[in-house]
Parts: sequence; structure tokens; C-alpha cells
Amino acid sequence: MTDSPRPGLMDRLREVVSIFWREAAKFGVIGAVAFVIDFVGFNLLFYGPLEGRLATSKIISGVAATLFAWVGNRMWTFRHRRNRPVHHEAMLFFLVNGVGLLISTLYLNATHDLLHMDSRLAVNINNIIGIGLATIFRFWAYRQFVFTREHPGDPDQEAADIAAVQARTPDEGQRLP
Repeated sequence: MTDSPRPGLMDRLREVVSIFWREAAKFGVIGAVAFVIDFVGFNLLFYGPLEGRLATSKIISGVAATLFAWVGNRMWTFRHRRNRPVHHEAMLFFLVNGVGLLISTLYLNATHDLLHMDSRLAVNINNIIGIGLATIFRFWAYRQFVFTREHPGDPDQEAADIAAVQARTPDEGQRLP
């Protein structure tokens, strides 16, 4: 006789996978718009009024993209995961994005200044790669630290909810005072 999963386990697993892919898709849409803001903004600044000021151009375009991403991710991508006061969530969001901006800026500066990849094409390709590296970090960090509340129906959240209720409920043999 083979053991089969208890009824509903596969449904719960499908729901967890579905939640992940919905979040990833929404994150991708917000990220695509933020990418355009960052990429176009960087080019307008670096090859315009801030010509030659790589880090300054990158930071300004990155901050503009971050502001857009904050609103989009909070109001759409991870709206079901809100569990903190907005100021705390914002602080974590901007801290994570600061690290992401640092990753992309350091990568871009390293390829430009250390490897002398300074043609317009090389700068733009390395800008895209740096944004990509930062994006991978941000998606992981958003789920782990910023928008941490699990989606209702998620097995991990249900187990935590049951454990919390059991911790507050006296054993059957105990009498309440």
C-alpha cells in the first residue's frame, strides 16, 4: 500500500506556486517600467547635463526608479503581504533598494573604470547587467524582509496561525481560573 498525500495538499502546493508566479509576474511588470525609468534616465543624464559623471547619473536615475517601484510594489505586487506600519516597510524597502543600487553602481563603475569598457554600447550593456543583478537581489530581499506576510491560504501561514492559536488555548485537562 502506498501512502498518498492527504486531501488538499496538492491544492495547497498549487496555490503556493501560483502565488509565487503571480508575484513574480507583477514584480516583472513594475520592474520593467522601473527599468525604463532607470535606463533612460541614466542615459539622459550621463550623456547630457551630467556628462561623464557615471555614479551621480546612476544614483539619480536609480532613485527615480526606486520611488516608482515603491508605489507599484506596495500597492500592487505585494499588497496582500502588508503587515507592518508603512514607515517601517518604507525604511526596509529603501534600504533594500539602496543595496540594489549599490550593486548596480559598483558593477557599472568596475566595468567602466577598472576594465575600461567605456564605449556607449559597453556602458549600456553593463548598465543592463548591473540592473539585472540588483533586481535578483531585490526580489529575494522583498519577499524575505520587506513584504513578509504570507498570502492567506499559504500552508506556512496556516501552520503559524494554528500554532499561535494552540499556544493561547489551554490544554483540555486545565481549567481556566
